[in-house]
Amino acid sequence: MYAFPRIELPQKAIEKAKSLGQAPDFFYAMRLLEETGICIVPGSGFGQREGTYHFRTTILPQPELMKDMLERFERFQTNFLKENS
Repeated sequence: MYAFPRIELPQKAIEKAKSLGQAPDFFYAMRLLEETGICIVPGSGFGQREGTYHFRTTILPQPELMKDMLERFERFQTNFLKENS
C-alpha cells in the first residue's frame, strides 16, 4: 500500500534542515530512518507544492509487525515535535 501524507514541520526543524543544506522533508526522512529504521521517501522528489512537506512510503509489514512499526513511528513523531517546537 502506498501513502503520500502531508506533514507539518516546526519552523525550528525547517531551519535546522536548511543550516545543514538539506530539504526539510529530507531531514525528517533521514532522522526517521536513523532513529527507527523506518524508510520513507521525501516528498520533494515527487513535485510537492512549494512550502508543503510530504513523504511517500510503501507499507508492507506483516500484520503482526504493523503495530510495532506504527508505535515506533508515533514515538519518533512525538519526540521530533518536542525537540523542534
